[in-house]
Amino acid sequence: MAQHWTEADIPDQTGRTALVTGGNTGLGFLEALNLAKRGAHVYVAARNPERGQAALAKLRQQAPPENLELVSLDLADLDSVRKLATELPALDLLLNNAGVMAVPRRHTTKQGFELQLGTNHLGHFALTGLLLPGLLSKPGSRVVSVSSIAARMGRINFDDLQLERGYGANVAYSQSKLANSIFAVELDRRLRAVGADVASIGAHPGYSATELQYSGPQLGGGGLYAQFMKIVTPLIAQPAARGALPILRAAVDPNARGGEYYGPNGPGNVRGYPVAQSFLKPAYDPEVGRRLWEVSADLTDVTYPELS
Repeated sequence: MAQHWTEADIPDQTGRTALVTGGNTGLGFLEALNLAKRGAHVYVAARNPERGQAALAKLRQQAPPENLELVSLDLADLDSVRKLATELPALDLLLNNAGVMAVPRRHTTKQGFELQLGTNHLGHFALTGLLLPGLLSKPGSRVVSVSSIAARMGRINFDDLQLERGYGANVAYSQSKLANSIFAVELDRRLRAVGADVASIGAHPGYSATELQYSGPQLGGGGLYAQFMKIVTPLIAQPAARGALPILRAAVDPNARGGEYYGPNGPGNVRGYPVAQSFLKPAYDPEVGRRLWEVSADLTDVTYPELS
C-alpha cells in the first residue's frame, strides 16, 4: 500500500453516491470536493442553511456542479436525522465526519443528550442505522467513522454517560471520539457476522487546522482557551487538505478493508500521509462494543434489525 497516498490516488468515483456530514466546512468540505471532482454524486450535509448554501456555491466553482447537492442535517436532533434518512437514495459511501468539540455543559441536543456524545456519536449511530438498508443494497459500500487522536484520553463512562456528575469539555470530547472508534469496530464485527458486503472503516485527521478547535469553546463566550486555540492551531497543525486524506483513503482506497483505521504516519500520528494504523485497545473489546451499541440503540431508538 502506498506510503504517500494523496488526492491523486483517489480512483474514479463515477456512478457512486456519497453523503458527507459536516460537508460545508473544514475536512468535510475537502472530502466532498475531492469525491465530486472524481465523479461521485455528493450530498453535502449541513446544519446551517446559509452556511450550507455558501459552501455549495464554492464547491460548485471547483467541481462539476451537478455532482453536488445540499441537504439539511442537524445531528443534535434525532428528528432531523430521521427526516434526512427518508429523503436520500441508497448510498455507496457514508462519511460520518461532522463533529463538535469542547462545548460548555449547558449545551445539549434536542433530546437532552450531552452535546458532544449526542452529536459526534449518537447522531451518527442513528444516521448509519437508518441508512443501512440502502448501504446493504449497494455492493462494496462503505461507512467511514471519523475519530480523533483525542480518543487516547477518552474512556466510556457507562455509569454516567452524559457526564452529569462530573463534566469537562475535553473529557466529553475524548469520550465521544473514543465512542466513534468503538462504533466503527463493532459495526464491522456485526456486518461480518451477517456476511454483508459493507465495510466499516475508521479514520482520524491527526491535528489539522480547521475551525473545530475554537468554534466549540466560543459557544461558551470565547475566553482565553478559544483565543489560544485560534492562534496556536494554524502554527502547529497540518493543513486541512492533508488532514482530510485519511478519511478519503478509508472511503475510496480499493485496498482498504473493514475494521481498518487510517491516520497520519508522522510522530504521534499528528501529521503526515495516511496509513493503516491500530485502533485503541478498548475499540477491540467485544464487551465494550456490545455495551455501547446496546445503550446507543436504547437512547436513539435505532436498532439495526438487518444485523440482528
